[in-house]
Amino acid sequence: MKYTTLPNTDVKVSKICLGTMTWGNQNTEAEGHEQMDYALENGVNFFDAAELYPVPANPETYGGTERIIGTWFKKTGNREKVVLASKIAGGGDYTAHIRNGGLSKENIFDAIDKSLQRLQTDYIDLYQLHWPNRGVNCFGVREFPLKTANDEVENYLEILEGLQELIKQGKINHVGLSNETPWGTMKYLQASEQYNLPRPVTVQNSYSMIHRGYEVGMSEVSMRENIGLLAYSPLAQGVLSGKYLDGNLPEGARGTLFPRFIARYKNESSERAVIKYQEIAKKHNLTLSELSLAFVNQLPFVTSNIIGATKLSQLKENINSIKVDLSDEILQEIEEVHKEIPNPAP
Repeated sequence: MKYTTLPNTDVKVSKICLGTMTWGNQNTEAEGHEQMDYALENGVNFFDAAELYPVPANPETYGGTERIIGTWFKKTGNREKVVLASKIAGGGDYTAHIRNGGLSKENIFDAIDKSLQRLQTDYIDLYQLHWPNRGVNCFGVREFPLKTANDEVENYLEILEGLQELIKQGKINHVGLSNETPWGTMKYLQASEQYNLPRPVTVQNSYSMIHRGYEVGMSEVSMRENIGLLAYSPLAQGVLSGKYLDGNLPEGARGTLFPRFIARYKNESSERAVIKYQEIAKKHNLTLSELSLAFVNQLPFVTSNIIGATKLSQLKENINSIKVDLSDEILQEIEEVHKEIPNPAP
């Protein structure tokens, strides 16, 4: 395993982060425990969760993933071996079953106490805002929502003040953002500096070989402001494993069970790009998953690459990607495809 640190901290984290959003829906508690055992044994000390998980979100499964992590902590006593990240859900109809409203001091206090109870721990190492209060172009939306933007505000100070209180109480150690834009990220960074409030250390945004939008604006913010990317969906919900090519819908696969989650990664341009990337992988005796993950692993603005799996065999392949070093020749071949078919999946 390779390691880095959360920016501006001394917290050592693995370059591969274990994603957990299938536990409690596609994966059982026993399977979640098995994945955590295997990941930790193979050097992965960074786990990412959210109160919303598992996904798809609904009232019946709300908090299920955190509960599975909590029972594993209780069973194994491994809490101190893990850098634990979780998230508070933003507002909107999608989270109406969780609480009213979006990110506020009151909601932050409510969320953290419930997460800590489910996780069976006294603290969370990295506490992230799952998405902004305002509308932004994420989750498959390319364009900025101009029609509503002028009516929306982001209560930066209230949110950061609430997070500061949690740090003082010892309930969280560091804070992070997720699904943020360059403007939103800079507003948080500026507010934290101006008012001596907690400074976000990471941004968890989508990034993959078919969705490299982070490089337009956000990568510069990451590198110049030292706020690292935690890349989620590096396999584009499994599309960059190649398993959905030619209309295939493997039994039990996420895209088969929940097609809307891979819809934004599946279109004619995406499929053409995936085919070309698969040809590069085969040429260099790699799997497409290894190629896709190794590309993310080597990027200078990436702090950690969040991988998720429903099968242990997938988890092993994904973790193994850390051993793959891409040559200049391979990187150039990837860039040629990117020039021809840039960012086909929003």
